[in-house]
Amino acid sequence: MKTPIMDAYINIENVSKIYQRGDSEFVALSGINLTVQKGEFLSIVGPSGSGKSTLMHLIGAMDKPTDGRISVGGECVTASSTDAIAWRSKMVGFVFQRAFLMPGLSALQNVEVPLISRKYNAEERRRRATLALELVDLFSHLKHRPREMSGGQEQRTALARALVTDPPLLLCDEPTGNLDRESADSVLRLLKLLSKELQKTVIVVTHDPVVAQSSDRTVKLEKGKLVSDSLVN
Repeated sequence: MKTPIMDAYINIENVSKIYQRGDSEFVALSGINLTVQKGEFLSIVGPSGSGKSTLMHLIGAMDKPTDGRISVGGECVTASSTDAIAWRSKMVGFVFQRAFLMPGLSALQNVEVPLISRKYNAEERRRRATLALELVDLFSHLKHRPREMSGGQEQRTALARALVTDPPLLLCDEPTGNLDRESADSVLRLLKLLSKELQKTVIVVTHDPVVAQSSDRTVKLEKGKLVSDSLVN
């Protein structure tokens, strides 16, 4: 197992997560120690129920660990805070297995949604959303609604939505899980570009061996424990 690097972008120190189920407890994660560097593309693999998504949610401050500490960019994200939503909106872009686009909105309007709460006028929101869609090669689909797009195009729109606020961290939960191989490879190429060219830190929970083999590093969870941590190339 790798020794924690103190100047890593993400530090996960002895993190555990226990859920109460009536009178019993379910240990989702146990004693996780992990570091992630700025601009690294990390895959988290393991069987269903091993704690992969739980770990991702803790890194993104969508939940708090029972024990341990997580810091991102030197800032602790495990402390109880009313600013968790503001922190996530500034620091994290989320991409899930389903695109979760609003069916009545165009691609451009869907990508604009995270900007509505910010102090941008309509023209600036459109400009930023257009740039994000250009980045994922969907400039020609600005006015398309989800029903007019393929599954891969929907997922790239979701990726543009995650990127439109320019977050330094991307957390992706099975982003290729619902896609055919060609569409999955298109999304994978974008994730690699974001890591290598734009220095986004990309963490992907995946069952897709092609995604895992394309990342910089793969960690494996089993029964809530980190059992392997290896460089891919």
